[in-house]
Amino acid sequence: MISVIVVKSCGVAGLLEVMVSGCSYVGVGEREEVQLFYYFVESQRNPQKDPLLLYLTGGPGTSGILSLFYQIGPLKFEFTNSTRSEVKLELNPYSWTKTANVIFIDLPVGTGFSYAKTWESSRSSDSLVVTHAYDFIRKWLMDHPKFLSNPLYITGISYMGLIIPGVVSNVYHGNEQGTPPKLNIRGFLIVNPRTDSFIDFNSRIEFAYRAALIEDEIYERNKTVEESIYSYSNIWGNMKSVRQALHIRKGTVENFQFRNASISAIFGKPDAIYYSYDIFSSLAYHKQLFSKKCHALIINGDQDMTFPYVGTQQWIKSLNLNVESPWKPWFVRTQVAGYQKTYSNAKYSLMYATIKGAGHSVAIYKPEESMVIVETWLASHTNSSKS
Repeated sequence: MISVIVVKSCGVAGLLEVMVSGCSYVGVGEREEVQLFYYFVESQRNPQKDPLLLYLTGGPGTSGILSLFYQIGPLKFEFTNSTRSEVKLELNPYSWTKTANVIFIDLPVGTGFSYAKTWESSRSSDSLVVTHAYDFIRKWLMDHPKFLSNPLYITGISYMGLIIPGVVSNVYHGNEQGTPPKLNIRGFLIVNPRTDSFIDFNSRIEFAYRAALIEDEIYERNKTVEESIYSYSNIWGNMKSVRQALHIRKGTVENFQFRNASISAIFGKPDAIYYSYDIFSSLAYHKQLFSKKCHALIINGDQDMTFPYVGTQQWIKSLNLNVESPWKPWFVRTQVAGYQKTYSNAKYSLMYATIKGAGHSVAIYKPEESMVIVETWLASHTNSSKS
């Protein structure tokens, strides 16, 4: 499906026309009882050859709208002091879609515009999300075979650090078993991942101790950005014109919610009626990938206390990989943007990179640095043509 979303930019003459290459549903499960909604944006450079990224938003229970309009998509909400009933969009100069095709998905079921056909299928879990994400990308590529030859990366942020390695492992296993279609998997990318619950949560203590050097002004500014802007997405997602443009099925999701509170993970919270937390560490999945020709990029904002960089460093060290290149700075516009270190094990490689001054939603705090490190890493492992 090809859809054109026309958005009236209040206070600006004319209309802002944005081409969204595809937005629709993919049914997963034995009887396709789970309908997952997605947005697809083609690369602005060379969609026929550039990488294809399946991007999973954290939570769980947070809509792909977060990634599309707040972090790495081609558009972003324009935040003004005017009434919030006036939703304005502007171009994002640091979108990952400048050099990659990106699928943004509402996952798990019950998130965003995704819905279930039966009560039984409305309940999900970490393990089911792994299965549904794998089924989704298989079916999506069967419906869009022209992208089968594009290098495929499973990507995402935050809580999806528990999910993504399992999805990637399923893709490699499916290819080895001859499950159609054969996917051109190259690896995965995770931003500020939750990987091992014990390590990640305990690392907050050490991080808090180290972070005594952070000024109050930096903390308050980051906190304000993180908490105050998301109401725009609820307004946008419930606009009749937007729903018509996206071809949202009537009677499925009556009230769009940016984050489904009945799914969202809260530390210490038991399983919810709609969701079971049954993956507490993805380290075993990481280790399964050591025997594959797989490339991984792990990014941490060095000011993130949700899943601090010190915890990420600990679990990466526990993998006992060979050091390929030592800890060193990387640059944007001749300035140190962060630090990076690379590891390897036979055909497997892992790059770990920090981004200076970034909080949990890295692409909000440091959009250019986020785009540069991802673009550089993708270019080093794919044969993307340049414009």
